Amino acid sequence: MPSARQELLRLLAHKSFKLGDFKLSSGAASDYYIDCRSSTLDARGAQLTGQVFLDEIRQRGWKPQAIGGLTMGADPIVVAVSVISGELNGFLVRKAEKQHGTGQRIEGFRQRAAKVVIVDDVCTTGASTVQAIEAAREFGFEVVGVMCLVERQEAGGRSNVEQAASPAPFIAIFNANEVRKEHLLQTEETNEFAAVSTTCEVCGKAATSYHPRSRCQEHKI
Repeated sequence: MPSARQELLRLLAHKSFKLGDFKLSSGAASDYYIDCRSSTLDARGAQLTGQVFLDEIRQRGWKPQAIGGLTMGADPIVVAVSVISGELNGFLVRKAEKQHGTGQRIEGFRQRAAKVVIVDDVCTTGASTVQAIEAAREFGFEVVGVMCLVERQEAGGRSNVEQAASPAPFIAIFNANEVRKEHLLQTEETNEFAAVSTTCEVCGKAATSYHPRSRCQEHKI
């Protein structure tokens, strides 16, 4: 039986990863797109997300009182972890203070000096994660850890988040290469032939075989 982490990776590769020509929120072009909410808002995906994040938090020994992040990428993760744990409170960070009522930016759990973990779904530039970290600290939370579901490993995202999070550590459950690899492996099972490429579809090295897939020596079928 696959672990919760393995099952979540498979779900992300199947429901959230797409190859093509895409323009990212950063303005950069990419040959793939990851829409994590297709998985984190899936019934089984929500269960897996909550369990995997909770397991990681416990393994790290962070012992937070709450978990939160910038709306709306963090929303389903926050709810999933809170429900699965039965003990971690949740909070959401608005992109800007609301202009009515109490005018607060932090919604949900609001205990100053509490230890919290900041979460996000995809980290590219890290801008949304950094916003959440800064808002949490401005409110009075103590950030003990920062997590994302998928790190794209580009646009300086990791260094941006690590700098903002310090001294709290930043970890990614998966990176984009892991999700891409799993997506391609799943595609092989349903598509016998694919367009020939001169580079390996798994790692990008020079391909040495082309049927049924373009692969390097290490990854050839």
